[in-house]
Amino acid sequence: MSLSRRTAATLGLTAAATAAVLFSALPGSAAPTAPAAAEATGPTYVYRVIGGAAKADGLLTAGFDVLEDRDGDDLFVMGRNDTGSRLRGGGFRVSIEQVLAPPKWTPPTRSGQATVLDAAVAEETYYGGYRSVNAQYAHLSQVASDHAALATVVDYGDSWRKTRGAGGYDLKAICITKKAAGDCALSTSAPKPRLFVMAQLHAREITTGDVAYRWIDHLTDGYGVDSQVTSLLNSTEVWVVPIANPDGVDIVQRGGGSPYTHRKNANTTNGPNCGTTGGSSQIGIDLNRNTSSGYGTGSSTNPCSETYRGPSANSEVETKALQALWRSLYKDRRATGTSAAAPVDTTGVVISMHSYSNMVLFPWGFSSTYHTGNDASLRAMAKEMARIAGGWRYGQPGEVLYNAGGSTDDWVYDDLGAASFVWEIGNGSGGCAGFLPAYSCQSGTYWPKVKPMLMYAASKAARPYGP
Repeated sequence: MSLSRRTAATLGLTAAATAAVLFSALPGSAAPTAPAAAEATGPTYVYRVIGGAAKADGLLTAGFDVLEDRDGDDLFVMGRNDTGSRLRGGGFRVSIEQVLAPPKWTPPTRSGQATVLDAAVAEETYYGGYRSVNAQYAHLSQVASDHAALATVVDYGDSWRKTRGAGGYDLKAICITKKAAGDCALSTSAPKPRLFVMAQLHAREITTGDVAYRWIDHLTDGYGVDSQVTSLLNSTEVWVVPIANPDGVDIVQRGGGSPYTHRKNANTTNGPNCGTTGGSSQIGIDLNRNTSSGYGTGSSTNPCSETYRGPSANSEVETKALQALWRSLYKDRRATGTSAAAPVDTTGVVISMHSYSNMVLFPWGFSSTYHTGNDASLRAMAKEMARIAGGWRYGQPGEVLYNAGGSTDDWVYDDLGAASFVWEIGNGSGGCAGFLPAYSCQSGTYWPKVKPMLMYAASKAARPYGP
């Protein structure tokens, strides 16, 4: 699993210039000053932090936007033109990897949930074809209508903005199976094992939402046509949350042809004056640092930071809603403690899709010093997923990337014992790399890799820890 593969950081935006300015300071961990609360202007930079892997917790705690990528011992940080100075002031040795053009403002077609999710709404796209939140939700409605014997839409909560009467969205999932008595019920006594697939918990990771959209269609259109899909849906429930952070995605899609790289939700209770266009100062809480499992590791207490973990563990409505949904779908099969194992007859697999870096990750994420009681099974599944994808890296986050606590995959395994994985989908360099690849990359590059991974994950839902 070589870590030396990344040649240039690419986020799918037009590069204005590339520089190789090297600051002379040595790597350190001194905290930089907090990002300015005002909206930042100018280009976005990707900085290479030389030797940053050994100081990852210092970078994350200080609130830098550390990308899900690693080259040998180097990490990468995204920020504005003052970020390099802040990194140097914190004692880190950095170079500018890439300079990205500033986004151009494009007003959204609509913000907040559409009253009617009709066929016209289903066609609403941005950035060359990516579906808006409303388009994703209209798609769920259409699928449930067209495939009533297979699909059920479930409203499992409300986004933060909706709870405040400030627009916002429902939180929606779809259950897909050949429906029989007891199927798609919010009950841990369901007759079939369950695969759960989640996308765009981090709003800017738009590849994942498109993969979820295609996965839903692959299952519902393939039933009765594709023998593998038919067999799968006869025996397994597949749950999909195509947009886990709709308020955040609403911010991303406001950029239109130049999506904003917003990561978090839209909660302004803490840090109300942080930015709203996805720069190095962002409103909201990082929903993948907010759970109680390893809470506080590899995250920031600065409300404007991209890795702000929130005022307390499990504080966010989106976090609580997901946890309630998972608890209604999976039995608690694991005792407490880092080394306790879920029994061999445990059912269920949960996949949280992120981007980018072509990795398969599994618990524990807060520390690679500890291994789960089911490490051998999780590691074997991850190895096979990585092989199916064409040679991705795999391991605990600290083994191939960096340690970070408060993640949803740690929480699912910690609280319930279900087999839980993160997929970091996307190249670190090249024409289809980064957070914002051209839409054409989805059908030609990513979907062909991820579809067989999803089919494999579904095949393991009945007995992930068994032979």
